[in-house]
Amino acid sequence: MPAKDGGYFSRLVRKLTTDVEELDADDLSQESEKSGARRACDCRSGEEVTVLGRLRSVELCPSSEVATLEAELFDGTDGVTLVWLGRRRIPGIEPGRTVKARGRMADRDGRKVLYNPYYELQTTS
Repeated sequence: MPAKDGGYFSRLVRKLTTDVEELDADDLSQESEKSGARRACDCRSGEEVTVLGRLRSVELCPSSEVATLEAELFDGTDGVTLVWLGRRRIPGIEPGRTVKARGRMADRDGRKVLYNPYYELQTTS
């Protein structure tokens, strides 16, 4: 009996043979689309966007003038750097946390950046 496209057997084979990181990226991308957020790969500089993803890294970037807190958000399609100017720490902003962020997309050295984004910490389900 042939398996239907997207049937149980084909999904099982895909889960058993695909890299874990790729499966996780697919899950993140689907979760982002369900929440109404845009995929990071579709966001362009200058647009007002809402993205949802998991924080891969969080670091304090002290400089001689203003300290900044930077976090890399990954939604399964692309990464977005979230930058909070003048902040050294934000409770709940930590690696592995799922965050929905909203702001105007910018471009810094070829990377997508949201400066001082509005954010919501998501509960894990």
